[in-house]
Amino acid sequence: MFNPSRDQVRRFFCDAWQKDRQGLPLVGAETIAVDLIRLHPEYHALLADVERALSQEWTPEEGQMNPFLHLSLHLAVEEQISIDHPRGIREAFHALARRLDDPHAAKHQLLECLGEAVWHAQQAGNQLDPEAYLEAVKRAGRG
Repeated sequence: MFNPSRDQVRRFFCDAWQKDRQGLPLVGAETIAVDLIRLHPEYHALLADVERALSQEWTPEEGQMNPFLHLSLHLAVEEQISIDHPRGIREAFHALARRLDDPHAAKHQLLECLGEAVWHAQQAGNQLDPEAYLEAVKRAGRG
């Protein structure tokens, strides 16, 4: 299993963004990452400044979401939808996207559900419960 360090994750996003800005070819997950970055113009300046990206910290007390956590969760959700894992997540996502009439907003709802599921797993010292996560997404889709 791939378990990148904090700096590796940050460099991945910064490097992908820099390659795109320079018109260089993107490979693998870089393509998806750049598509996600384009949806988040509020991160463009940060991603263009590697030194700042590597050194800055975001804490809940500051009231700001860590951009790298946000983009990483987006990548996870994209993969979950593409491979339908946990089984049913793709259908639940599409139901939510129809209800919200906005696929990006629907993905943000999935991010919230995933973040909460990860937090609960960490608090309990357990693995993420895919069924609880999927049920939270389905509830969001039903409104």
